[in-house]
Amino acid sequence: MKNCKTLFLTLGLLTLSSFAGATEQNFGVVNFSKCVTESKYGVQEQESFNKVKTQMSDIITDLEKQLQEIANKFNDSEFLDSLSPEAEQELKGKFQMLSEEYNRYQNQSMQVLNQANMKMMQTINQYVTEASNQVAKDKKLNFVFREEALLSYSPSSDITASVVKVMDTSFDKMDKGATAQTNPPKN
Repeated sequence: MKNCKTLFLTLGLLTLSSFAGATEQNFGVVNFSKCVTESKYGVQEQESFNKVKTQMSDIITDLEKQLQEIANKFNDSEFLDSLSPEAEQELKGKFQMLSEEYNRYQNQSMQVLNQANMKMMQTINQYVTEASNQVAKDKKLNFVFREEALLSYSPSSDITASVVKVMDTSFDKMDKGATAQTNPPKN
């Protein structure tokens, strides 16, 4: 549905510009996925996302190990026979508590990862939009479209490499500014 809306919007814009007396259809196409995987901003955002993912995974893995240890004890009949009824009840309670905690962390993990992914995509989209605007201005383009919105286009219209280059230049400027603030010049 979203792709249909994008397609109709694209066709509408092209039609409107031709009716408005535009004599030349100058447009560029940006591959958003490449901007994510090839730009310094994209790599940084992916690394941040992967750190969150690893942290959540480590917590869940630890809980799984604890649950497995208790499950192994329940499967060991000699061990169970050596327990008092109170100790067995305590072990069952601990298993129940860890199971609930495991389920809670799994749900939280999915929510956190979805939110982190959405934030990452919004952030990168902002950088891609800013860089696309700069490239459009520099190349005097009337439109810049995401590749996903087009069925076909000439490869010469692809401005992804230029957009990534602008993004990386912006990243380097931001990185130098941040380094200068954390390491002020010595007098």
